[in-house]
Amino acid sequence: MHPARHWTEEDDGRLKCTLCPRFCTLREGQRGMCFVRMREGDRMVLDTYGRSTGFCIDPIEKKPLNHFLPGSPVLSFGTAGCNLACKFCQNHEISKSREVDSLAHSASPEAIARVAREKGCASVAFTYNDPVIFHEYALDTAAACREAGVRSVAVTAGYICKEPRAEFFPAMDAANIDLKGFSEGFYRKLTGAQIGPVLEAIEYAVNETDCWVELTTLLIPGENDSQGELEEMSQWVVDRCGPDVPVHFTAFHPDHRMLSHQRTPLETLLRARQVAQAAGLRHVYIGNVHHEPAQSSYCSGCGEKVIGRDWHELSEWRLDDTGHCTACGTVFPGVIEGPPGRWGRRREPVLMQEV
Repeated sequence: MHPARHWTEEDDGRLKCTLCPRFCTLREGQRGMCFVRMREGDRMVLDTYGRSTGFCIDPIEKKPLNHFLPGSPVLSFGTAGCNLACKFCQNHEISKSREVDSLAHSASPEAIARVAREKGCASVAFTYNDPVIFHEYALDTAAACREAGVRSVAVTAGYICKEPRAEFFPAMDAANIDLKGFSEGFYRKLTGAQIGPVLEAIEYAVNETDCWVELTTLLIPGENDSQGELEEMSQWVVDRCGPDVPVHFTAFHPDHRMLSHQRTPLETLLRARQVAQAAGLRHVYIGNVHHEPAQSSYCSGCGEKVIGRDWHELSEWRLDDTGHCTACGTVFPGVIEGPPGRWGRRREPVLMQEV
């Protein structure tokens, strides 16, 4: 058990977790909604520190991050549990897991950083389940990675309180934040959470840290894909975060507790992309489908295709080593360092005990 941060003692003797806006209050032996933060005696602990459901090298574009070290490999891992209750969760075997003792892959933060470097990974991603709930493990790993010259990436729903987010996002080099919808009703009905803290986290990460941020919305037919909601969300991103924040609209497939819903049609994704572009967003992508034109990147100055993508495989590359369009010199927003990586679409499992 690893000591947890961000909790207070209530007048009635219960301990209140202040990591996320659920504010779970616990008596001895009780666990929070995330299932991995619990009370042990007079303290809160994290019982998944140093344990993972597995490690794998992925393309960075799979996170998805299209403007952060394109083509590079990222060492990905997650733990178990989640502080949201998304009925559409496409990683529910991990994020909804209550079998924390099945986390058979052990690794210290230093070991993760070392293996990432030995394997030639440009970054380590906290993903598969939300790193907010393994806050201490993620922060320690990010620090070890920074010491080893490896970047850190968070794939998160951004459901976190003010004080811990001031630790979390500055420790990350990049983040993909899920903006799951743009209505309080959607968040309450389908995620069991509130939208306000998520919007605050996005604004904070984009405007007050050096963390590179991209946003993803899984479009679910009939739930968060209306014209009005897409227009409102796109305008909010432009107004509060700026036109250069990349936005990914990804396709839903029936899963978890929403098996009766239909898949997202390609036309819906393309319509959402058009709405976002009309609002002023310059870099809008679609995902979970094959559509090379809407997965490639274009210069906001001259319209030239600067990064071609076929799924996660890069093709055209028309940026110089500092991230400027070679046709007109316009800067391409993001983290571009030298020529692109060539990892491609590969997925390579890593057994930590063997390295």
